[in-house]
Amino acid sequence: MMMWGLCLLCVVMGLAPVHAAPVKTAGSTEDVNVLMFGVIQFGESLNYVFETTEAKIARIAKTLNGHEGALRRLGEQTEQAAEVEKKIKEVIALLQDQISKQQAETKMTEGQLAHIQQEEMALWTKVRRLEMYLKSTSPTSIKDLQERTALNASILKGLQHLMQFQKQNMENHNQQILTLQKMSEAL
Repeated sequence: MMMWGLCLLCVVMGLAPVHAAPVKTAGSTEDVNVLMFGVIQFGESLNYVFETTEAKIARIAKTLNGHEGALRRLGEQTEQAAEVEKKIKEVIALLQDQISKQQAETKMTEGQLAHIQQEEMALWTKVRRLEMYLKSTSPTSIKDLQERTALNASILKGLQHLMQFQKQNMENHNQQILTLQKMSEAL
């Protein structure tokens, strides 16, 4: 719209000297026609430049809007990636904490198992001594010794069951530790 105003201004300016001066010859009318034709062509050129510039500006604005949308989506994806990374770090920390606890429980269980094994060995030693003592003692005290031996044997069996339970518990802890380690390595 502004471009048309500029074109009309140029046309009016080009015609102003023609009306102010008297027409002298036929050659000057031809000059005026040539000037008018030039002004019209100049106006059309300016209009074309205006329209193409306006179209270019519209394309640039559209491209910028597209880039802004892509940047916004990229920003959202970056935020999501940061959130996922934070959650992964939290999971790894939890897994490491669980692994530490499992390892501590395994060491404690190993210590208990070693203690039970020592007690078992001590009881077997006592049972052997009692058996040897039974062989060398009189028949009245043999009955007492047999009762003691039966009691010690039942205690020994109980300790064996407890030791077996502790071994199984330790194997379970070791398996859990391996599983947790594999999970933390996979992350």
